[in-house]
Amino acid sequence: MAEPDAPGVCEDEAEQDADSPDSESGASGESDMELLRNLLSRTLGLGGDKPEQVLDELTLEGISRFIRSPRCKNIVCMVGAGISTSAGIPDFRSPGTGLYSNLQGYNLPYPEAIFEISYFKQHPEPFFALARELYPGQIKPTLCHYFMRLLQDKGLLLRCYTQNIDTLERVAGLQEELLVEAHGTFHTSRCLRLRCRQRYDFGWLRDKIFSSPVPRCDKCQGVVKPDIVFFGENLPSRFFTLLQSDFQAVDLLIIMGTSLQVQPFASLVSRVPTNTPRLLINKEKTGQSDPLMSLMGFGCGMDFDSEKAYRDVAWLGECDSGCLALAELLGWKKELLELVRKEHAAIDAQTGGAQGEAQGGNWEKPSGATGSSEGTTGSSGGATGSSEGVTGSSGGVTGTPEHGTGGSGH
Repeated sequence: MAEPDAPGVCEDEAEQDADSPDSESGASGESDMELLRNLLSRTLGLGGDKPEQVLDELTLEGISRFIRSPRCKNIVCMVGAGISTSAGIPDFRSPGTGLYSNLQGYNLPYPEAIFEISYFKQHPEPFFALARELYPGQIKPTLCHYFMRLLQDKGLLLRCYTQNIDTLERVAGLQEELLVEAHGTFHTSRCLRLRCRQRYDFGWLRDKIFSSPVPRCDKCQGVVKPDIVFFGENLPSRFFTLLQSDFQAVDLLIIMGTSLQVQPFASLVSRVPTNTPRLLINKEKTGQSDPLMSLMGFGCGMDFDSEKAYRDVAWLGECDSGCLALAELLGWKKELLELVRKEHAAIDAQTGGAQGEAQGGNWEKPSGATGSSEGTTGSSGGATGSSEGVTGSSGGVTGTPEHGTGGSGH
């Protein structure tokens, strides 16, 4: 639930969610007993038949063969900040380079305050100052974004659930109906005053960010806030509505560039059917938890290494490299690289100049080998890139911190 207005704030400065339904509505249609039964079955292996293993081996090769099989028709992608770092958007938790390590100049009571709705209502200046500082110009989607575009074009993408607010999924050409922006977006914004609630598009907000300390409504001069989900606000109702059907119909879940630390987003990985394979492409393994924690609703229960592992595969390394390795196994590498070049050239033509290879690096030489449930490659020691959360920029401002309803910590 959203936090109440902080003391001293004008009464008509209201939360962005004032016109959105309660986040809990539709969040679960299961009875208490059915929910308990499903949790026991999924996390402890109690009740029901033993889950079918649909992968012939727990490797990226096994995943690629499954994707090419008739059984794989609906792929859901769950993505976080790690898919956007190669575009120049920082993540939040990486030591030294993450946003939380570099907010000393904003005189915040604590780093997360810059993304809290109660603090924003009293002090919007630090957030917009950060947005101006991090805005990197015309951001180009990464190879990872275009891999999801390729899944869409081939009719395999059921939905992309993103924690990012940088709008790069939109720029890459993902159709709006296939996209769930779990933590909101910079694509639209609105006045915070209840008596106004005037909506604005990203072009208007971008111009205001660079022309004034705080964007103000043209009609009433109230503060205009991008439609991103701050700590203390509800997630969009679309998130809860679609997950009910999507995570029952999914044949393959691909998780990329997220630490899976923030609820309720992180819990989605446990909502898929028990025989649905799950592929993690990330700098380090994440989403693993012991059965008791999973039963209590914390953690995701992914199992890459135990003797009982039967469906989870981890590929460790940069997200772009992992997607390129998978594309190569699928026979899509040439098509993917051509799509990236074509789309980036179109962006360069619009902006009047190329940005070279700064974004995305040299994709011809992936940094990681084909990972497996052992997670062989790349820099597993690095922090998981995770633009999940509140601010950053779906419209091209910054990554997005991980967070969930009620403002749980990053």
